[in-house]
Amino acid sequence: MDYGELVDFTTAVFAAHGVPRERARAAARALCHGDVAGMESHGVANLTRLYLPLFAEGRVDPRAEHRVVDDRGALVLVDAGRALGLWSAGAAMDLAADRAESHGVGMVSVRGATHFGCAGPHALRAVERGMVGLVAANCGGQRIARPPGGAAPMLGTNPLSVAAPAGPHPPFVLDMSTTAAPTGRIRQAARDGRTVPEGLLADDAGRPVTDPAKFDAGRAHLLWLGGKAGQHKGFGLGVAVEVLAALVAGAGLGPLGGGRDDDIGFVAMAVAPGRDGFAADAGALFGALLDCPAAEPGEPVRYPGWHEHERARERMRDGVPLGGALYRELYEVAVRAGVAVPDVRR
Repeated sequence: MDYGELVDFTTAVFAAHGVPRERARAAARALCHGDVAGMESHGVANLTRLYLPLFAEGRVDPRAEHRVVDDRGALVLVDAGRALGLWSAGAAMDLAADRAESHGVGMVSVRGATHFGCAGPHALRAVERGMVGLVAANCGGQRIARPPGGAAPMLGTNPLSVAAPAGPHPPFVLDMSTTAAPTGRIRQAARDGRTVPEGLLADDAGRPVTDPAKFDAGRAHLLWLGGKAGQHKGFGLGVAVEVLAALVAGAGLGPLGGGRDDDIGFVAMAVAPGRDGFAADAGALFGALLDCPAAEPGEPVRYPGWHEHERARERMRDGVPLGGALYRELYEVAVRAGVAVPDVRR
């Protein structure tokens, strides 16, 4: 499908559910980032699996306004009021970048938020203004992953993204969960009938699980980054995100939550280096990484964000691939929402 048409369709769906048009388009771009960058598990497949159910259950307020709770200049505390997270996170980063222009750094802590999709596109909004961006979120009261040695889940996947300018090269974008994989990737593999590599899931006895369907069946749980011997590293990073994104903001905390991803907390931070030579140094840094000799012929060194940038360029030019099952879902969404049925570009 043509990328612009996919964004237009997603915009129309959000607008049909009461989201103001400008916000609906910002939210659509954030959601479609997953499809255009090749992270399909976080793209429009989540319309029917995540976002439309939030509207149906009243867990998203499509017209909610951000309310500033505390303003200390470089640090702002905001209550999102259950606004659509796909819009809310971008608005928070824009405010953080505004404050960074005045103070060198801007940090916006948000509570009362809802799911914001991929973290990367929100961090990239700072890069568009020549800044370094950081976005991190907890999962509200949802419990997904167990502490090392624990028998019950206590935290969410707690995603984190850092984005930075790279001069003439594609921007650096680290976009990751602190668990070994996000739940969306596990569920996408289950829908596709694929196995997952060892190291992502384990059963109650600690044995590796490669059947992703066992995750939602309750017969497997997510592991943390770091592998079996290094689980404490990923867990520690997940707790750090919980502190920065939720504890500081006063949002729902996983270990104290009721199991649903309501009252999500996130943090958006922008850093404006404000020194001569930053852009040139950034280009030199990432250029040097790209020039690193390859260990395997034909497999050049690349940094996080490079592949996604190139894939996005290709898909914006040639179209975004959609599987038949997903297209049928979008067709049904269009009919129910009373919007134009999306056209597939083969």
